[in-house]
Amino acid sequence: MISLASNVTVIPAKKTIGTQKTTDKVQKTRVAAYCRVSTDSDEQETSYETQIEHYTSFINSHPDWVLAGIYADDGISGMNTKKRDEFQRMINDCNEGKIDMVITKSISRFARNTVDCLNYTRALKNKNIGVYFEKENINTLDAKGEVLMTIMASLAQQESESLSANVRLGLQFRYQQGKVQVNHNWFLGYTKDADGHLIIDPEQAEVVKRIYREYLSGKSFLQIKRSLEADGILNGAGNAKWHESNIKQILTNEKYIGDALLQKTYTVDILEKKREANKGQVPKYYVEDSHEAIIPKDIFLKVQEEIARRANLTKGTTKRKRIYSGRYALSGIVFCAHCGDIFRRIKWNNRGCKSTVWRCVSRVEKDGPDCTARTVHEEFLHEVVIKAINEAFREKKAILPLLRENIESSLEEVTSNQIAAIDEQMKSMQQELLATVNSKNTGDELGMEIRRLRDEKQALQNEQASRQDLRTRLDEMMRFLNDLPCELTEYEEDYVRTLLEKITVYDDYFIVEFKSGIEIQIDE
Repeated sequence: MISLASNVTVIPAKKTIGTQKTTDKVQKTRVAAYCRVSTDSDEQETSYETQIEHYTSFINSHPDWVLAGIYADDGISGMNTKKRDEFQRMINDCNEGKIDMVITKSISRFARNTVDCLNYTRALKNKNIGVYFEKENINTLDAKGEVLMTIMASLAQQESESLSANVRLGLQFRYQQGKVQVNHNWFLGYTKDADGHLIIDPEQAEVVKRIYREYLSGKSFLQIKRSLEADGILNGAGNAKWHESNIKQILTNEKYIGDALLQKTYTVDILEKKREANKGQVPKYYVEDSHEAIIPKDIFLKVQEEIARRANLTKGTTKRKRIYSGRYALSGIVFCAHCGDIFRRIKWNNRGCKSTVWRCVSRVEKDGPDCTARTVHEEFLHEVVIKAINEAFREKKAILPLLRENIESSLEEVTSNQIAAIDEQMKSMQQELLATVNSKNTGDELGMEIRRLRDEKQALQNEQASRQDLRTRLDEMMRFLNDLPCELTEYEEDYVRTLLEKITVYDDYFIVEFKSGIEIQIDE
């Protein structure tokens, strides 16, 4: 035992808790309680109210404590503290010196993320603010507190990760059963019935059909957006303001044809709840005919082709992408025979003579090899269109029936039996693939073969839809020409959008391609 010198008197230290200043008068410890429930079920709601009552009574029962506040987050996961408003408010109050001690039920209530738990408790400990976990009987200001807390926090995190894994397995099972879950509150065109099944909302479905119809008529995403806003039509979120991305999502969403692609995204970080697009990292599940369709499949496929066509408007040699514009009917369909680039409508001032002309973009932007394509005055280009339509009008009885016969025979080549045979192969392979889930075999070869068969099926469906579309376009052209009382004398934008597919500009002639498959040469 150490002995004191006769002239030395020990003055015991005053124990200071938290950020309160040392004074002659002993201050009460300001104690706050943090409560959290992880779900919004009735049982947990009761637990939520009970925790508040418990800590209010518990803190008030200690004469040397004073209640500094009850901080309670309701229905928020403990995996990430960033989204817990009350938790963050409590930490801010600790930093501002308003709290000396925090009490909570358990480590799992405080945080299920080891890193967050340790970071926050250590930061509070540096300010001499302890966190007391009732269930584990741990006070972070004790010498043994941090060791025990690290162990307990790790166990809490493992529990949460295990729950997440169970959730993933549950989702995977539902995907394999073809059970589709859609947030219909943000999904234009559909709502849900009493059993939770997707059903069509007739009023919203008309908006979806309008978007598809306008896009195929030649309008751009921007033009469709503006037309919807001008008519006061609300988007899927109920907002009057649309975005071009809204239009593209509607035009590319397979759910509008009654199918559903599941697991388009996946969780890459459990702690951060971070999700990314699934580019083959985990399986996807394609469910056919899961609900009633709004858009026919052939129309949907036609839209996908048109989206790809507009996106791939490129220059012949440099493959430089051009921006599609649907402002004029001829935009994006007039091409240069020399370099393959598109023609653009521009205002031309040639030696004081102002006019509207169409020129190869390579010549306008000068961003590629020199192109010798000629400049075409707009009035002359309109005359070419009128001549081509009138030529088709004169030859309609000789050409159109022959085309119809060729289309019918080609449709027979792409039979439903071919598609059905692929479906049977895929069904058999799907069973084999599922059998590999619990085995060491990853099923990579099966997966590759299934993807190959899906691509083959998609190609057949696209070809079938394309030929059916060609038949429809031919019928439309026949009706249009039969309804014409005589040959055209004036240019009309609607005629171009309805009938024409492409115009190629050569040095001394034009090739006009109709959507029905007819090609007509117009000489100078």
